[in-house]
Amino acid sequence: MPLSRRELLTGAAAGAGGLVIGGVTGTVIGGGEDDGGAGAATGLGGQADAVAKARDLKPEDVTRALKTFVPPGEHKDEFFLFASGGHSGQILVIGVPSMRLLKVIGVFSPEPWQGHGYGADSSDLVIKQGTDPKNKPVSAARGPLTWGDTHHPALSETKGEYDGRWIYINDRANGRIAMVDLRDFKTKQIVDVPNLDSSHGGVFCTPNSEYVHISTMSPTLVDPTKAANALENFKDNFRGYSSFMAIDQKTGRMDLAKSFQIELPPYTQDLADSGKLASDGWVFINSYNSEMAAGGNLDGGKPIEVGASANDFDFMHIINWKKAETVAQSKSKVINGMRVIPLDVAVSEGILYLAPEPKSPHGVDVAPNGQYISVGGKLDPHGTIYSIDKITTAIKNSDFEKKDQYGIPVLKLDSVVAGRVEVGLGPLHTQYDAEGHGYISLFLDSAVAKFTLGEPYFKGDQAFKLVDKLPVHYNIGHLVAMEGDTVKPAGKYLVALNKWSIDRFPVVGTLKPQNFQLVDLTGEKMEILTDMPIGIGEPHYTQGIRADRIKAWEVYPVGTNPLTMEKDPNATAKGGEKISRTADGVEVWGTVTRSQFKPDQIRVKKGDKVTLHLTNIETTPDATHGFSIPRYNVNISLDPGEAVTTEFVADAQGTFAYYCTEFCSALHLEMQGWLVVS
Repeated sequence: MPLSRRELLTGAAAGAGGLVIGGVTGTVIGGGEDDGGAGAATGLGGQADAVAKARDLKPEDVTRALKTFVPPGEHKDEFFLFASGGHSGQILVIGVPSMRLLKVIGVFSPEPWQGHGYGADSSDLVIKQGTDPKNKPVSAARGPLTWGDTHHPALSETKGEYDGRWIYINDRANGRIAMVDLRDFKTKQIVDVPNLDSSHGGVFCTPNSEYVHISTMSPTLVDPTKAANALENFKDNFRGYSSFMAIDQKTGRMDLAKSFQIELPPYTQDLADSGKLASDGWVFINSYNSEMAAGGNLDGGKPIEVGASANDFDFMHIINWKKAETVAQSKSKVINGMRVIPLDVAVSEGILYLAPEPKSPHGVDVAPNGQYISVGGKLDPHGTIYSIDKITTAIKNSDFEKKDQYGIPVLKLDSVVAGRVEVGLGPLHTQYDAEGHGYISLFLDSAVAKFTLGEPYFKGDQAFKLVDKLPVHYNIGHLVAMEGDTVKPAGKYLVALNKWSIDRFPVVGTLKPQNFQLVDLTGEKMEILTDMPIGIGEPHYTQGIRADRIKAWEVYPVGTNPLTMEKDPNATAKGGEKISRTADGVEVWGTVTRSQFKPDQIRVKKGDKVTLHLTNIETTPDATHGFSIPRYNVNISLDPGEAVTTEFVADAQGTFAYYCTEFCSALHLEMQGWLVVS
């Protein structure tokens, strides 16, 4: 029933569709006689009502605004999103519920503001080492890579919960994986993974961060010398690889010597997830194009997408990684610097199995208790939910329908499926809450569907049932619920990652932004709270972590090398500045502080190798300084306490005014110096 004016003012009808502000006698936002009218009274009174009316806001608009508003200067974002930056090659950090972009982390691509890849040895070394032709004979002619297509971030975990230490992300284009230290939100390692030329959705951490996993997308040509006719004999010339990159528990870096791969058939491996609790020790990888279609449409052949959709089912790969870890010690072979368990060994040792799944599958997502694995097949209107108990029982009983052409046992579909839910068109990717609900994105329907899982969450006719469906705007790809792929989901919010925005934002040219939509999960029905334009790249996947799990540093201990996170041997203290001539040039030890560089004159000869060791001796948070030498492509960012080194050859004669690029003080413009090359 409509609320009376008295009820609006006293808050007496709290819970009848309104939001109580300030307890029993507080104001109700939403509900009331004026609901539904543009510029209707909000119940806030005074100036707030006038603002709402002037902006043509409904009471429900004000409610949504209050749910996402973070007052200036207050830290009330409960969660952080770590989202892939797509073609930017970076990671985006976003606050929830404010949906404010807090930071862009430079990863695969140079990032000027952070000086990532523009002269500092710490970041330059990471990017250069991230392209290693020695281990990539297929791609040996590529040379250094300065871009990436980030897709799937994976936060480190302890006992199946995010622990806030590190985050990993893949380069879909080039088969690389990067590690970011969440103490300073900087990239510390990029590994060009042997035997991988591409990787889409295979990145996740095992429940205790023993490994971070990355797998092939497009299969890899095994012998590059057979490239000319490789596509004509696809099944023999190509293979996929499931890679388990061992994580150093002290540094978070990946250790190639302790890592291993499992050879896979040359199907197109896609999204993947790690088992947990009931399914701990197992890994699940989707695949499509079990037909191994290679196209040839210009010559009258079927287009790849037609050939790759011919079969009724594709295959979910089921991998026993704990058994593989042991087998890799004695029954692997080294290929391009990586230990690889051959496909026939993986089969004979009971490491690799297949299960039929709806054609063109995308998401494969493990529920919080580890019992259920949800798969979305893009060409099937159902969500298909597998059970780990059924899977392990079927394996034990050799309940196979056949073997594929590589001899891999294929489990019977009816023996491993726990339930199916008709959710809508184009199901992709699933996230979970703690109450036993799954939330699956529907690309073709442009919607999010909410469904129930089975026991112990729901029983009888309440299990595997569609309970809600929310239209989103538009063409949703992935989605994320807060900590929704851990053993303890936080729920409360979900973010839809929509590929199209069409009419949601002002026209800003022909390339439109992506659209992140924040969804409230706390009510009986899902509700969109706000839109966030993403105009940086095409985000694909994201993880949402409780903000209090992140323990980032505000400043470095003075003299810290960001690559080692320890005292740099060339760190310079105040009073220790000096210039020395070396056999091949000049070496400088300098300090940076408001508002000067010391030294502020550096004299060298043309052809000298110039080595600069610079230390920001500030201890005040936010007292970041820049160091740029025009025409020499040197652009360094020095955070408080940071020590960096840069090297270059002074090959251009003249005087070059180096300067601070970060506005740091009233005398910022005076913060400069001279490089004299004579």
